[in-house]
Amino acid sequence: MTRGDTVWARLYYRNATGEELRSVLTLMGPGGRTVELHCAPAAHDEPDTCETPRVPSSGPPGSAAAVAEFVGAGPVEEAPLLLRAGSERAPHARG
Repeated sequence: MTRGDTVWARLYYRNATGEELRSVLTLMGPGGRTVELHCAPAAHDEPDTCETPRVPSSGPPGSAAAVAEFVGAGPVEEAPLLLRAGSERAPHARG
C-alpha cells in the first residue's frame, strides 16, 4: 500500500482452523530493503489484519512488493508451509 511517499504491507486473514498458526509479512523495496513482521493469527474465525510499519518509499511508485507466509504450529524447522501469497510489482517497475 502507498500513500504519498510512504509504503507498507497489510494482510487480511481469518484463521478458521482452530489451531495456532504463525505468519510472516515481508515488505520488499528497491535495493534489497525489507521490513519483516511476525504475526500470530488467533485461533478463531473472526477477520483480522496484520500490518508492517509505514516506511519512506525509496523508489518509484509500484517498486515495492509484499509476501505473506502462513505456517503451522511446532518447531520452525518442522512447521509445514500452509500458504504463501505475494503481490506483483507494477509492469512499469519490473526490470
